[in-house]
Amino acid sequence: MNKKVLILGSVFGLLAVIIGAFAAHGLKPKISPSSFQSFETGVRYQMYHALFLLFIGGFNNISEKTKKYIFYLIGFGVLFFSGSIYCLATNGLTAINFSSIGFITPIGGLLLILSWLFLFIEFVKKTDK
Repeated sequence: MNKKVLILGSVFGLLAVIIGAFAAHGLKPKISPSSFQSFETGVRYQMYHALFLLFIGGFNNISEKTKKYIFYLIGFGVLFFSGSIYCLATNGLTAINFSSIGFITPIGGLLLILSWLFLFIEFVKKTDK
């Protein structure tokens, strides 16, 4: 499980840097300041959770079951949260109307919150022993 978690964390981190650079250099003049700010929020949360995955993958005091839950929660959470923000922020640049997927953003946020909750519960269980 550690290898999968570390790979996903690395991919999310790599993509966050690439997407962030693309936004700063190519996207910024093409979208509104509020859309750009939203886009940056998506990049920032993607990077936070990439680092979270790297921590989880490198930390041996977390059960494999908890790592698996966190892996999937963050994987889908970043996809739904950051991915939907990227689509919504660039909505005016494409022929596709992404406004119908706006409901996915809070679902992704909830999945990210749950990943942190699973880590919290794991740490509470460990300190009780």
